Amino acid sequence: MSRETRAIQDDDTTNPGMLWVLDGEALWNRKAGTADRACAACHGDARTSMKGVAARYPAFDAALGRPVNLEQRINFCRTGRQKAPPLAFESRELLALTAYVARQSRDLPINIAIDARNKPFLDAGSEAFHRRQGQLNLACSQCHDDNWGKRLAGSLIPQAHPTGYPLYRLEWQGLGSLERRLRNCLIGIRAEPHAYGAPEFVDLELYLMWRANGMKVETPAVRP
Repeated sequence: MSRETRAIQDDDTTNPGMLWVLDGEALWNRKAGTADRACAACHGDARTSMKGVAARYPAFDAALGRPVNLEQRINFCRTGRQKAPPLAFESRELLALTAYVARQSRDLPINIAIDARNKPFLDAGSEAFHRRQGQLNLACSQCHDDNWGKRLAGSLIPQAHPTGYPLYRLEWQGLGSLERRLRNCLIGIRAEPHAYGAPEFVDLELYLMWRANGMKVETPAVRP
């Protein structure tokens, strides 16, 4: 990331992702669903109750028997507590709520704890990261482990640490989730992308976040 992009990210008055954070704050306090409840009715002030939450996701859900990401957790709260329909993946509303919740963990270290329950899913994510796929027969690790710091089509290859999602990409001219970025990569290597919320994506998210343990949350980050 260039110094100019870093400066945009670190200044809340110039970071365009903060527009989604502000929308998320409004949604947090707005009643929804047949239960006529707001997120704040259960969780109170997000600055306190949500501090550190995003740094722990994806997290294991005992009822489902597998990890869920932050977007899925928000939708489970909507359908289960607010009795409201789930928000569509990549919708402005879901991105805004996710960004608002994740913003409360900004500058805190990512802390993905692995135990016997989620270890199989971590292993599945690791296997996906290192598996060649698509018509180009490439693995994530070939770019982001073996060749990070080099350039591909003029763009710097990062180490793929998902510290700032949802983030604002200048290429997108908007906010997007980690799964949107993963789908872009799969399409780029001519592989079949998974659907949003697919278990394969959540496993890969778990591995990527675990791989970034100790790094600080940057949401909403800004990237080229």
